[in-house]
Amino acid sequence: MDSREIRIRLKAFDYRLIDDSALEIVDTAKRTGAVVKGPIPLPTRKQRYYILRSPHVNKTSRDQLEIRTHLRLIDIVGPTDKTVDQLMKLDLPAGVDVEIELK
Repeated sequence: MDSREIRIRLKAFDYRLIDDSALEIVDTAKRTGAVVKGPIPLPTRKQRYYILRSPHVNKTSRDQLEIRTHLRLIDIVGPTDKTVDQLMKLDLPAGVDVEIELK
């Protein structure tokens, strides 16, 4: 498994959760002897919603809501079997979405 690479994509609405999770993954991978590239911050996706406050008289008065999705990318080069086992045992917070891809 030395010539392989693991790519981990993290998504979260809270930047503190995603940064803590990324540091935990990097520390775990480095302890097992793998080479880590990252965490690389990807552009934050912003979704904006505009809602009418009053449907009758004040049509121009609106509330503005925004959801920010923070993304991080981590590449683990040359993972050992111990690296994969330790990453599977990792307990990450519920607000972080993890996608793992083998290359």
